[in-house]
Amino acid sequence: MNFFLETLQVMVLSIYYLLEAFVKLFIPTRRKNVAGEIVLISGAGSGIGRLMSLEFAKLGATLVLWDINQEGNKETARLVKENGGSRVYTYQCDCSNKTEIYRVADQVKREVGDVTILINNAGIVTGKKFMDSPDDLVQKTLEVNTLAHFWTYKAFLPAMMASNHGHLVSIASSAGLIGVNGLADYCASKFAAVGFAESIGLEMLASGKDGIKTTIVCPYFITTGMFDGCQTKWPRLLPILDSSYAAKKIVDAILKEQVYLVMPRSLYFVFGLKNIVPVKLGLLLGVYFGAFNFMDHFKGRRKND
Repeated sequence: MNFFLETLQVMVLSIYYLLEAFVKLFIPTRRKNVAGEIVLISGAGSGIGRLMSLEFAKLGATLVLWDINQEGNKETARLVKENGGSRVYTYQCDCSNKTEIYRVADQVKREVGDVTILINNAGIVTGKKFMDSPDDLVQKTLEVNTLAHFWTYKAFLPAMMASNHGHLVSIASSAGLIGVNGLADYCASKFAAVGFAESIGLEMLASGKDGIKTTIVCPYFITTGMFDGCQTKWPRLLPILDSSYAAKKIVDAILKEQVYLVMPRSLYFVFGLKNIVPVKLGLLLGVYFGAFNFMDHFKGRRKND
């Protein structure tokens, strides 16, 4: 195809896709049926992982719950069964350990079957300035928040590709789209998680595996305890998200096969500005939105959580 014809094709399709997106703002998107799907959720022992587990249980999915906290994981399983979940399996897994991820993944495939919806949710945060962060915690942040995604994809993606059916979900962060003062290692890990998920999504499309969907979730702070003490300067503009609300939105995005979910919606505007305004204006807006002080009163999740 020559340059003129290909350019014309892109222009016509661009208009079509823009109109399609506009129409979808007013027409409810069809949700897929996940009954019988095998859904693996890492970090299921508390917070968003637990709440997503409860949502998927209501939809008839088979649940595979991973967490390093065995007691928390068992409590999630108990709550799932109380809420009507009939097939739920718990596994203790340290997501910072590649060997353990592969070992537990093999156990899941033997005992439950091939995972069809993989939700990489496990995450940790040091909450310290970079030069104050111990090397071992920086390394663990990258291992849990980023490298664990590599190893779970290696473990479960081949079966999805063989059947051209599956869904890869990355619970990243708004800190994976814009830098935040006091979160250098966390931001690095989440930027990497977003880039990795996007790239694998493109690999699947280029390989003709269009039955394997990707959802990348980039929320602001959520009331799970992980970022206890963090403050938002303008709560009406950038609210700290209620955990139940966030879990429902994430599950709904998966059901709609939505590629990106950014919460709250005001962040779409913030990220758009980041890419078009001068650097000095971007810094000014950062001060206005309180981005330099989000972590000033960080406490984080208590050990017994």
